[in-house]
Amino acid sequence: MNQDRKFIALNIAVLTASDSRDEASDKSGALLVKLLEESGHKLAQKAIVPDDKYRIREVISRWIVDESIAVILTTGGTGVTGRDGTPEAVTPLLDKIIDGFGEAFRNLSYQTIGTSTLQSRALAGVANGTYLFCLPGSSGACKDAWNGLIVSQLDYRTRPCNLVELMPRLREQ
Repeated sequence: MNQDRKFIALNIAVLTASDSRDEASDKSGALLVKLLEESGHKLAQKAIVPDDKYRIREVISRWIVDESIAVILTTGGTGVTGRDGTPEAVTPLLDKIIDGFGEAFRNLSYQTIGTSTLQSRALAGVANGTYLFCLPGSSGACKDAWNGLIVSQLDYRTRPCNLVELMPRLREQ
């Protein structure tokens, strides 16, 4: 952490993909909001949509064209069951996939849940200059991903490098 740099608060949107959760029962979405706000970032928008790739894609598409939103966190729909479709919804929208995120998340998760981490299709990427992180639906996985990977990469003070310092160059052609 480089204390010579000032923290830059980002506007972050949170999307929960679930057929069964609502605002009262959305523990993972609520946790992500709490974690991002405790880290000094701002909640831009929050939504819950069914596990339907077109509904997920519709919200994500709207958010990636909103220049005030820098980061999108999704929770849910990253497993292997028939209704899990968040990667299929998001991948066509991505300009670049950040392969290392999924790899690092599964490595981190392995320490907690062992080989069950193979069922996770967590991913990250960039779409129209917006970072997207697609996380599993469990609050434990969301907490691990945020604390173990995302929070430091969304902190401009992190050295040797972080995702925030790359933001001005994300739309370069």
